[in-house]
Amino acid sequence: MSVDQVLLDQLYRARLMELRERAEAAGFKKNGSVEVLRARLIRNQVMSEHDLSWEGIQAMSHQELGDTLKIFGIKSSGSHKERRQRLWLHLNYDSRRLTVENLAEMERDKLHSLCRKLELQLTGTRTVLMGRVAGVLASQGRGWGQIKRSLRRNGLPDVQTQTVKTIQHPEPEEEVIVIEVPENPIDFMQPISQHQIEDAVDLLSKSDGKSSDSSLQNLAGMIRDIERMIGTILNSHGGRWSEQEEELFLRIAIRRGWPVDDETVSTRLLLVAGRIAEAKGSRDVAFQEIGATPASAPKAASGDSDAIARIRAKMTEAEQIIAGLR
Repeated sequence: MSVDQVLLDQLYRARLMELRERAEAAGFKKNGSVEVLRARLIRNQVMSEHDLSWEGIQAMSHQELGDTLKIFGIKSSGSHKERRQRLWLHLNYDSRRLTVENLAEMERDKLHSLCRKLELQLTGTRTVLMGRVAGVLASQGRGWGQIKRSLRRNGLPDVQTQTVKTIQHPEPEEEVIVIEVPENPIDFMQPISQHQIEDAVDLLSKSDGKSSDSSLQNLAGMIRDIERMIGTILNSHGGRWSEQEEELFLRIAIRRGWPVDDETVSTRLLLVAGRIAEAKGSRDVAFQEIGATPASAPKAASGDSDAIARIRAKMTEAEQIIAGLR
């Protein structure tokens, strides 16, 4: 797939004002967030010869979808259907606006249209349709809506002077990730601010008129336990919060008897957990030694240390048991 690498590199590294100027000069709409503008310019300037309509995306092969997703700078792995869904979402929606919590405000006709574009079943009530779309958004996670950090910071690593060059993507490809390591390790057991806790409680307990409201209210009352569990997982996984950590978080919650069997509850809980993890400074990859804490951090009381040690031991035991069941 031949593209203008120099232009693509410039679009990867451009800031909002520069992207707006480019869009205005080219006669494109200049509204939207920086990532929406970036996707629009890549689509119309770098990929202008390719059909990126819904029908065009449906006609793409598995390899073509992977190459196209890489050009847009987003996650390129997954099944054929997952790649189609991710590319269509990235080209047509702002990830900050199309969120699980905002689905409750959508009318049934719009949810029905979303289900059709995402290749989901079209029958059922508005609540059923909303649940299907929420499932896709939860599974896609942060794989769409913004380019990878390494591209935004450094652009393409091998941009040369010629304007057009064929980008080859050998399979499998080892992804190069630039990681900024903090001078002092982060202690993820440090509590987040009160207003962040209150925001998490509000999001977790937000009523949508479903039978799951009571379970969400119960979980909202355990927000400090949820925060401590997330901190423990982050400390034991080097600051990483990804799908693997989300799965571990849910497994521990189930073992503790938390009411997370309902898909709506687990989806909302994972959304809140991701917000808390982000507030604590998590990243998509591990960036510090497991269990590392700042040397200047106050020492925990012996009782607290014992409690933390017991929690970590239980987590290790749980992971070993679950691994043995696989």
